[in-house]
This record gives sequence, structure tokens and C-alpha cells, in this order.
Amino acid sequence: MMNKIILRFELLLFYSMVLSTLPEWGIAQDIVMNRYGVKVITRPRQLARCIKKDPANAMSDLKKKVPGIMFDLRYATTHNFMHRKLYPSITDSWMRLAAADSLAVIQKEFGSMALGLKVFDAYRPYSVTAAMWETVKDDRYAADPRKGSGHNRGIAVDLTLVDLSTSRELDMGTGFDDFSDTTHHDFKALPQNVLHNRSLLKNMMMKHGFKPLETEWWHYSLAGNTEYELLDLGFRDLKKLEGQLY
Repeated sequence: MMNKIILRFELLLFYSMVLSTLPEWGIAQDIVMNRYGVKVITRPRQLARCIKKDPANAMSDLKKKVPGIMFDLRYATTHNFMHRKLYPSITDSWMRLAAADSLAVIQKEFGSMALGLKVFDAYRPYSVTAAMWETVKDDRYAADPRKGSGHNRGIAVDLTLVDLSTSRELDMGTGFDDFSDTTHHDFKALPQNVLHNRSLLKNMMMKHGFKPLETEWWHYSLAGNTEYELLDLGFRDLKKLEGQLY
């Protein structure tokens, strides 16, 4: 009799453990491998389920999260290295909650210096990264779709500094998406004010958890957060999910 009770208890324990893993297993099964051999979230319900599992997966609207932040979203225009619109006509962008929170702190600190942030790009759908790769095919300047980008994970941002009194960008030596060696952090043959401006941005971003991409003075990604899933959701999809993102 005692052996039957123990066996029944063990079976109940086993089934409870199996059932407790089903939601996670369901999410993993729902995200299929693409032609590059990586798993990418392509449907809003997949992200919604990830957020329900862990609120840290939430995506935040930077315009709402970071007061006063400016935008020059180049991929929503033809003013980019692809010379065509890669996004719809958007006026805001998105990042994961932790990244957006850090940017809000950075913006506030720069505000005390009469400076502010201007974003060229933040969240980027995975399909756009794949299209860029087909044009560039150089992992110094475009993410290999076999790995994906921090932009696709919502943890990378391309940005610069502006003078709040004039709304003019600080001189960084080159424009955004310049593919010359001049954009590298270790390129020092630049005027002192340019080196100072780059250093000012880099030091502040690193202070608040972002790491620089050595070949692009404008690109920073949240350190230690590659566990976030790659996303290929449209900006409208994120807006529809907004009620679940905060």
C-alpha cells in the first residue's frame, strides 16, 4: 500500500513538472528556423507570449520613454546607403525595456550639459537586416543574417548628440552610415573637437551599460543581452502590442 502511494506521488510530481514546462516549450516550438538557420519571431502573438513569460522582453516606444529625444530615422527615407525606403513613414522607434530605460537616464544626464540625443535607428526588423546584407556583405558594416543584429533584438541604437540651444548635431567627423575607416573609434586623425564629441558620447553610453561597435562611432548595443529573440515584426505590430508592453 505504501509503495502505491509513493508511486502515485512520484507520478503526480512528474506530470506537474512536465506541465510547468509546456508554455516555454510551446513558445520555442512556435518559432521556426528560417533559411539562414536562425529562429526569428515573426508574429505578434509570439512576442506577446515572450513578454508574458518575462516582462523584460517588452519593447518600449522611445518617444514616450525618453522625453525630448530627437529622431532622424534614415531608413524611413531614401537618405541612406540603400537609397530607398526600408521602413514605412514612421516618426518614432522602439527598444527593449532595459535599453530604453538606460537611454532615458543618458538623455537626462546630457540635458544637464545642454545636449540631447538624436536617433538614426533603433529597432530594425530582421528582414531589413537581411536586405542590407545582400547589398553590403561586410560584417564590419552590416549584420550577417546567420547571426542577426542587436537592432533586430531591440538592444542596439544608432545615434548622435545635438546642441539643445540650436538643435544642431555635434561634429562627429562623418555622417551616419559612412563606411570609411574615418568612422572607427580608433581613428584619431581628426580635429580635437571631433575626438572630444565622440569620446563624450562613448563614455556616457558605456557608463550606462552600452558597448560601442568599433567600426561605427554611432552604433551602441546593450551589453550582455544577446539572449533576446530576433524579431521580424513591423512597427504597426509593435503599436498593436503596446498595451502589453508596459
